[in-house]
Amino acid sequence: MRQNNYWDKKVILVTGGSSGIGLALAKQLASAGAQVWLTARRSDVLEAALKEVEAARRDHSQHCGVVVADVADPLQAARVVVDVTKSAGVPDVIINSAGITQPGYIQDLSLEVFERLMQVNYFGTVYVTTAVLPAMMERGSGHIINISSMAGYLGVFGYSAYGATKFAVTGFSEALRAEMKPHGIRVSVAFPPDTDTPQLAYEEPFKPAETKAISGNAKALSADKVARNILQQAEKGNYMIFPGIDSRIFYILTSKLPKSLVFAVLDQMAGSGKKNKQS
Repeated sequence: MRQNNYWDKKVILVTGGSSGIGLALAKQLASAGAQVWLTARRSDVLEAALKEVEAARRDHSQHCGVVVADVADPLQAARVVVDVTKSAGVPDVIINSAGITQPGYIQDLSLEVFERLMQVNYFGTVYVTTAVLPAMMERGSGHIINISSMAGYLGVFGYSAYGATKFAVTGFSEALRAEMKPHGIRVSVAFPPDTDTPQLAYEEPFKPAETKAISGNAKALSADKVARNILQQAEKGNYMIFPGIDSRIFYILTSKLPKSLVFAVLDQMAGSGKKNKQS
């Protein structure tokens, strides 16, 4: 991560910071001079992540730390913001990276899956954001970076539960951008493609054949590359962030082409996956 003035000395809270994109972001921010705070549910994993973040610091005077919490609980989410504020000051940047997924045929997914994914992916983002906004608004500055997904602008076979949560994050971010602009608070939303993380490895056995066919043979990007792209575009003030060329191209195609054509292509790809499964 190249040195720059945007992240230097900023207090930055990363949810879901114990692994994957969140951890990659945290380490790169630490190397850019930020005071990075991580939150996740498991204390053992968080402590291990903190050691990696501290090892990446540009300067040992940078104060980094962790807060164990489940951001799907509004009280715990609010406590994270309070604890970080007491220890380091009001966060300058919030990165809402906490997220889980569970692909599968909709008829096989329980309602509990839909509810849990919405609680973590969407409401976790809302809870942390609304907890920090009053102090950011009083100060007149801040930056909220929400991690959505390519499934947050394109409905994909097998991701009925996950995609709905990421569409919700996208819609929330768009309204938040408009409302926070008069208060001097930036908002960005990122749309990563498949990323080589523990979460991607977890979901692989549950993916329907149709979902795998749509994913094709595209190689998952590394978490480091995705994080680097997110930070480079965020510091430029971009609202929409597309890590990797695939995410940007797919967005352009799906937003410019007739929906009927997009659906026809996706249906054909899903159909080929079903045939392969049957054979």
